[in-house]
Amino acid sequence: MSEYGEMKKSFIRGWNTWNTRSMLSHVLMPEGFAVSLGVKDTRSGRYMKEAFVGLKDRRPEEVFPGAHAYDGSYTELRIKWQDIEFKVETSALGDDLVIYAEPLSALEYPPLLVVECAMLWNREGLVLPEGDAVTANLRERKVPVYVEGTPVSDPYIPTEARYMAVRFDRPEGVSTGKRRSVEEIREIIKGGRERHFKSVEKYGRLAEIYKAMQSCLAWDTVYDPLKDRAISTVSRIWNMNWGGYVLFCWDNYFAAYMASLDSKEIAYSNAIEMTRELTERGFVPNFASAVGASSRDRSQPPVGSMVVRELYRKYGEKWLLEEVFDRLMTWNRWWAENRQVEEGLLAWGSNPYKPVIGHRSESTGVGDRLGAALESGLDNSPMYDDMPFDTESCMMKLADVGLTGMYIMDCEALSDIARILGRKAEAEELKERARRCKRALNKLWDEKSGIFLNRRTDTGEFSRRISPTNFYSLFSSEVSKEQAERMIKEHFYNPEEFWGEWILPSISRNDPAYPGEYWRGRIWAPMNFLTYLALRRHGLKE
Repeated sequence: MSEYGEMKKSFIRGWNTWNTRSMLSHVLMPEGFAVSLGVKDTRSGRYMKEAFVGLKDRRPEEVFPGAHAYDGSYTELRIKWQDIEFKVETSALGDDLVIYAEPLSALEYPPLLVVECAMLWNREGLVLPEGDAVTANLRERKVPVYVEGTPVSDPYIPTEARYMAVRFDRPEGVSTGKRRSVEEIREIIKGGRERHFKSVEKYGRLAEIYKAMQSCLAWDTVYDPLKDRAISTVSRIWNMNWGGYVLFCWDNYFAAYMASLDSKEIAYSNAIEMTRELTERGFVPNFASAVGASSRDRSQPPVGSMVVRELYRKYGEKWLLEEVFDRLMTWNRWWAENRQVEEGLLAWGSNPYKPVIGHRSESTGVGDRLGAALESGLDNSPMYDDMPFDTESCMMKLADVGLTGMYIMDCEALSDIARILGRKAEAEELKERARRCKRALNKLWDEKSGIFLNRRTDTGEFSRRISPTNFYSLFSSEVSKEQAERMIKEHFYNPEEFWGEWILPSISRNDPAYPGEYWRGRIWAPMNFLTYLALRRHGLKE
């Protein structure tokens, strides 16, 4: 078995929130046995079986996620559904799981807490009632599930799974392996909570920021049975809207970078699996989904090589580089062959293709300006409003500073990886491509405004709309000290453009589109992060 196969085998095991269908579902891996909570309103007969974080007008429940240890040793969340409110805490302890559920609303006619027990993903196993428990008979072990509280017999709970129901007017507990009292369960969970929060304390004044980001990443890390992998998705509700999962190119690479702080397994999984989505045309797609739809017309910002290099710098494992290098090299060459609007300068694009499954995403924006804007990752950025699109080259008529800067970063990071692997020819090929892009980038410098600007390829005129992507020019080592200082002084620290209490807006503050929704003025982490890396490239750490 490969190093990655061994890593997956050791990581995708035990109890965790692997099931993307509900945040109230805990699954024992590798078998796929799930213990899931539901709530039945005894007044109306309505049943809440699944719980997602979603828009209020689209989901009947409100989910407030709390802390979530990566390994499932502690999770917490609170849920409001109709006038029923409750909280749930869990702890995975070795091969056992304990769940504490507490009602937070006092109702004259209390609901039922339902514990569903079922095999997921058509996995092998027999789930049967056995005395006062429901037991999963798995290939190599038996897992009994017990529920504390007053049992209620209700044959009209809308589920096909084995289940146990109790009156939910006081704290209740669920345990596997052996029966435990509610107090015993609370003690186990207290220990899990304390251990998890203690691990967060080391971040000091940034502990709350770390906890928020880490918890989001943990809640959105799920198991994909289609390709037998753990992936960190943008959200569970998005997964369901895409048939089970959806990956987004730079989102997943950035998730890998975030997770690398303290979860090598999640970091490696995201970097490897996103890279494995390489299309038959030779690029990592904007998105790839469970239904088989993939953006075969376009890619997304080339940040993968940089992230993989950083993972290697942290963990020093050469096999990771060997696992992804050839695909990353194919992707890098694709940019030069398909998005070079003129020698050394790149533009965003979208190439038509025949739909594979007939999903609407396979035709929306494909082969036009919208698809090219989506390739940038900045979907509705004002930079691309009404920008002409060349249907022959399948590119915007815009030499893009941001893309060219990121491509320089990609070439240099991948060249470093090639050198580590002893791939000398590829390393030199990548260095030469980076040199050509650096030379060409100089043509986008505007002396009058003191910044590198996007330039129309049909008219030769500069586009005066600027965003943080203009700072990505600093990924080039050939940007002079004087140019860098002008960009920082006249633009970065300019309160009419980017400086302020909150930075960096996704379009300059003096742009007519500001402040608008989404990429039309809101502040996004990827832009800030890439700008930060570009500033560091020139030693501008302060």
